[in-house]
Amino acid sequence: MQFNTWILFFLTGIGLSLTPGPNGLLALTHGAMHGRRLTVWTISGGVLGFTVMMALGMFGVGALVKTSVWWLTFLKILGGACLIWIGIQVWRSPAITVTPLEGVPKADGWGLFRVGFLTASSTPKGLLFFTALLPQFIDPARSILVQFVIVAATYAITEFMVEYTFASAANRMSTWLARVGRRFNQVCGGLFVAIGFALPLR
Repeated sequence: MQFNTWILFFLTGIGLSLTPGPNGLLALTHGAMHGRRLTVWTISGGVLGFTVMMALGMFGVGALVKTSVWWLTFLKILGGACLIWIGIQVWRSPAITVTPLEGVPKADGWGLFRVGFLTASSTPKGLLFFTALLPQFIDPARSILVQFVIVAATYAITEFMVEYTFASAANRMSTWLARVGRRFNQVCGGLFVAIGFALPLR
């Protein structure tokens, strides 16, 4: 993978991690309920779930690309349209609200891990998103496996750090999101619309 392509994916991954979604909300909620140390289990399960979704998207796309480079062009255009659609949905979504709970029993780490994993891996939108996003960064002349390892590791680290930040600052984040969450969604949605237009033209 070329370095400039990786940088572009890295920046896109940060935007994706910051976008409101089920796992971000879960990290905030568990951070408020159980503290950041236990929430590491939730986050780790979510990161593994996202990695599975990325593998399904990457190797499915890779199989098509090997058939014909025409498929890569088609998937880039289709993926751009999907990113625009997802951006519009994020723009229109209401602000995330988190109510910290007190007196919650201590949770089991593996239980939190399972919740994080299932939340990330059971959402069809996640598979749709990665299937739409990854063709923008695939180089059919290079190894699909090596490119998967690079993008999966990059996104896993980015997602983990962002969600850990959410969990660590759960109470402050929930107050901030209640105040400016709608505008935050509009900024994230606008970024994805711009990405959806720009990436297929590369």
